[in-house]
Amino acid sequence: MKNVVTVKEQLTSGTNRRSFLKISGLTMAATGLILTGCSDDDDSTIVDQKLPGQRNGKFDLGGGDFGVLTYAYALEQLEADFYTKVVNLGNFGSLFNATEQQVLTDLYHHEVIHREFFKTALTNALPNPSTQLLPNLEFDFSTVNFNSRTSILGTAQALEDTGVGAYNGAGSLITNPDYLLLAGKIVSVEARHASAIRSLINPNSADFAGDDIVSGTTGLDTAKSPSQVIPVAGGFITTEFTAIYLP
Repeated sequence: MKNVVTVKEQLTSGTNRRSFLKISGLTMAATGLILTGCSDDDDSTIVDQKLPGQRNGKFDLGGGDFGVLTYAYALEQLEADFYTKVVNLGNFGSLFNATEQQVLTDLYHHEVIHREFFKTALTNALPNPSTQLLPNLEFDFSTVNFNSRTSILGTAQALEDTGVGAYNGAGSLITNPDYLLLAGKIVSVEARHASAIRSLINPNSADFAGDDIVSGTTGLDTAKSPSQVIPVAGGFITTEFTAIYLP
């Protein structure tokens, strides 16, 4: 990579305190998910879940808790790939000032960590990860003008707003309280991402918590079902998959 230190380099360098804390938090969170995913109590219910895997020639995200986690993994792959492209642009330094570069680089690190967290956790929790783990997805960002600050930040806003709505909408589908706790922690970070991007687009405004994403009645972020989110996110995903067991 040209402009940033990779997550692998952070893991091996041991010199960056903030990065160390990020990775440590990932390890602890993944451990919790691995342990709950492999507990004996799951054996009686795992057959009843529509596990992720190939169905009718396409990968299906599945249903139940594993389906929701796989759905989240797909979205994190999308966000991580987008920010990886952004921070490695040859014109990254000319498009964005130093503060904006720092924000976008932080978001890149967060999303890569989220992606790797879900990959590690699902690999250890799924009964047969060799066939049930969502493969690495392919993406098409040809609609994004990577020479335009406006286009890049507009896409980032759409991805972050969609991600927050996706996590909020998926919360009611999760039955395992440990999984729900972890999803809640991640969506709190995603909400900060959404606010940060909105503030970059329109500084010193109320857009960081705009009426289009925060309900004036409940004071809560919007929630979107998988069937509402997947068509939006799917516009960037070229790998075909299905979600027949998610509402």
